[in-house]
Amino acid sequence: MAWNEPGNGEKDPWGNRGNDGPPDLDEVIRNMQRKLAGIFGGGSDNNNSTSGGSSLGFGLIFLVIFVVWLISGFYIVAPAERGVVLRFSAFQQTTLPGPHWHIPFPVEKVEIVNVEESRTAEIGFRSTAGRNGTVPSESLMLTKDENIIEMKVEVQYRVDEASAYLFNVENPDLTLRQMTESAVREVVGQTSMDDVIKSGRADMAPRAKILLQKLLTDYGTGLFVTSFNIPDIQPPSQVQAAFADVVNASADKERMKNEAQAYANDVVPKARGAAFRVVQEAEAYKSQILAKAQGETSRFLQVMREYEKAPEITRERLYIDTMETVYSKTQKVMVDVSKDSNNVLYLPLDRMRGSSSSTPARVDLSNLTAYPSSDSTSVSSSARDNARSRGGR
Repeated sequence: MAWNEPGNGEKDPWGNRGNDGPPDLDEVIRNMQRKLAGIFGGGSDNNNSTSGGSSLGFGLIFLVIFVVWLISGFYIVAPAERGVVLRFSAFQQTTLPGPHWHIPFPVEKVEIVNVEESRTAEIGFRSTAGRNGTVPSESLMLTKDENIIEMKVEVQYRVDEASAYLFNVENPDLTLRQMTESAVREVVGQTSMDDVIKSGRADMAPRAKILLQKLLTDYGTGLFVTSFNIPDIQPPSQVQAAFADVVNASADKERMKNEAQAYANDVVPKARGAAFRVVQEAEAYKSQILAKAQGETSRFLQVMREYEKAPEITRERLYIDTMETVYSKTQKVMVDVSKDSNNVLYLPLDRMRGSSSSTPARVDLSNLTAYPSSDSTSVSSSARDNARSRGGR
């Protein structure tokens, strides 16, 4: 029979007993209580059994919660991390990488700190602000000679001691920034403007790094500086043009000094070589003159001894040697023609002059051609005149 068939309301599938209103709220609550009592108390209606089952159920719940609480004490520390265990907010120990267990909250708590992460602090600029991200309050510094420069500093660091990083200083990263600025200002205050601009980076960065690390260690920040860089040092923007001129002048000065040094390196060795050559030539000339003078002296003494032995022969020999030396430098030919000769002599002067000028011209009278003449006196006279005229040429 259909549920909506006329009749009494006992066949209503929703169990309504003729009441079309909503179910009673108290009844719903009582049903839920009975179901819970059935779960923890074995479903008995007896009051004693219900009380015993409730105690067992609550014990089971407490056991489950206790197990979950114990399991929550397990934690894993990554290779780049360190675990700092706190017991009632007091430092207990530092755990190394790997799985560990601690007494769960609220007794102990674990703080995980990354000790291998490279952190960066920027002083005087902010890279996230773009190209013109300069911070004048940090970058402007006073030098030893009371000049102002603009310096940008970049520091890279990491956590060296996790417990000191967490508890010794309230804000270690901010403290490092302030210490970096203080260290750089101290080093710049001990350096002149010219030294800062010209060669400041290579000298100032190591000094500032040592001073910064000393401050971090003294304050117990637990930080270690791995890199200290000074990417930019320049005068303030208001005087950059003037300083650019000074830098250019210094560069020109160095270039001219280098050119002068190169010229000196080229000229000085040549001059020294020429001077050494002149000295050697003078020494050689001196030795030559001394040897020649000594030789002339020795020869004169030898001649003098021979002259003392035979004066006439020595004078004749000296005269002959002297005339030979004199006539060896001339092209004139002297022919002694006998007065009693009736022949005309022919002298080949062109061939005689073609011979070496260093040797005297000698005439072999046996090879000369003689021409007879009827008038010996006139012929002899004309022959002598002809010979003199030829010899004169």
